[in-house]
Amino acid sequence: MTSTRYDNLYIYLIKGLVPYEEEFSLGLSFLGNWVEEDTCFLFFRNPSEAIVSELMKRHPELQLLENYHFSYEEWQGAFSEPLSIDRFLIVPPWVDAAAVPGKMKILLDPGLVFGTGLHASTRDSLKALSYVHSRSDIKKVVDLGTGTGVLALASALLGAEHVLAVDLNPLCVKTARKNVEWNHLESRIEVKEGRAEDSAELQADLVLANIHWDVLKTLLQKEGFRKNPWIVLSGLMRSHARDLELDLSRYGLRLVRAWEDEATWYTMLVNGEMPKVN
Repeated sequence: MTSTRYDNLYIYLIKGLVPYEEEFSLGLSFLGNWVEEDTCFLFFRNPSEAIVSELMKRHPELQLLENYHFSYEEWQGAFSEPLSIDRFLIVPPWVDAAAVPGKMKILLDPGLVFGTGLHASTRDSLKALSYVHSRSDIKKVVDLGTGTGVLALASALLGAEHVLAVDLNPLCVKTARKNVEWNHLESRIEVKEGRAEDSAELQADLVLANIHWDVLKTLLQKEGFRKNPWIVLSGLMRSHARDLELDLSRYGLRLVRAWEDEATWYTMLVNGEMPKVN
């Protein structure tokens, strides 16, 4: 299996949704389609203005908004060396890294997807799930908004027997599945395409939700989600964290521990809904 580090990325921002079947007509340079609500980011390894122009002609409902050129290092934030985070050593597959005593090695090829461990929300989510695994017998995990799959991989390496990793974005699903293969964890991690909200009421020992604030608010409204014994809520900015703290007591959730990064990004570990006493 080959890794997907590229020299250059040529990105075309499209207003509208490119039909899936059209992706097969975009040539050998086409790398993937990142869907974000009603827009698409088309990724190519070479300049592809002519191909995109032909796509626009076939689908006049689509509109080219912008195009960008980045080096792969610029896109992934210089993820070119192993990252040591808590009990984990996150290593790009194209780097030959020796084992480090006391560290669990995660091979991670982010491809075009964010979630390498460089972002504060990913780092602190790794710390939070490590904290839970060290204090409780975690066998079943649900990872909502899995991205590259790094949190799912970490949970499996810490002993979880079944991890369900969910993401709405097909490109994330493809990337996460590849990373599961890189780490030979196919028997313990299932990657599924779908909305986080549709898997929110699945019961597990630990639920991970490093995801958009609007989605987090919806998840918290679901009784089944709140009944999970351990829940990691991440991707929170300062104002969101304040709002969430107000919601915790209202929903019967207990804040166990919080992590913050430069008073900007927040991650919260909570215990699920406590039974009401009459």
